[in-house]
Amino acid sequence: MASIHDQVAAGRQRLREAGIPADQAGLDARLIAQSVLDWTTERFLTSGAEAGTDDFAREYGARLGRRAGREPLAYILGQREFWGLAFEVTHAVLIPRPETELIVETALDLYRDFSRPLAIADVCTGSGCIAIALAHERPAVRAVATDISNAALVVAERNAVRHGVADRVRFMRADLLDGLPGPFDLIVCNPPYVREPDRPALQPEVRDHEPEVALFGGVDGLDLIARLVADTPARLAPGGYVLFEFGNGQDEAVEDLIAAASGFRLVELRRDLQGIARTAVVERV
Repeated sequence: MASIHDQVAAGRQRLREAGIPADQAGLDARLIAQSVLDWTTERFLTSGAEAGTDDFAREYGARLGRRAGREPLAYILGQREFWGLAFEVTHAVLIPRPETELIVETALDLYRDFSRPLAIADVCTGSGCIAIALAHERPAVRAVATDISNAALVVAERNAVRHGVADRVRFMRADLLDGLPGPFDLIVCNPPYVREPDRPALQPEVRDHEPEVALFGGVDGLDLIARLVADTPARLAPGGYVLFEFGNGQDEAVEDLIAAASGFRLVELRRDLQGIARTAVVERV
């Protein structure tokens, strides 16, 4: 039987032939092996010269085949890190992205007092990553997290239990803010904002595997953002904030939506590490 290192090298080549870039293929092949073996990176480096078992070869081949079919690595591993926390992910939820951490970072900048009670609504919660990260950072946070997908809410509830905040984050099925109590001090949202015409150009990992309901926001990508901006002022306490993510190139349209809404003031559009405007910071006045 070939060594684990040799099987991973063959796996890397298989992923490259499937169209995955070389650097990513090597990392994915190794991480899939570690997930099968339940090994740390250190254990892999020190023990990978050992011969693999038949069970390893069979399970590794199956998971590697999923990745070669362009299934996202996070779904194969069953988790993705967000804000330093490991979140369970399934095909029912959008995989958390690093740029969405801008919402958490901005919220913590706005509310620096750890002891201040905060009522938060997390709309389109998906895996629950935003609400759970905020509750994990601020012990006085009480959050309501909504999603239109029951399957997503099941995953989010398990993540809240995993990170010890299930007593402070309540999940409910809702279409955006429908039926939510208020007012809230802060409303956060990572809505679907991909333009429908952009569907063919998406990576197959996204287009073919992540939930459509969490991706697409209509022809211009702004259907749900427009509804959110229209409905949010009535649910915010005076001086409260809404933070939401939007897509590359949508900044001017987002500014126009906010300017047309009564009771709102655009504080800033926060940019990601590539300098792209991604997060709107809006205050109720």
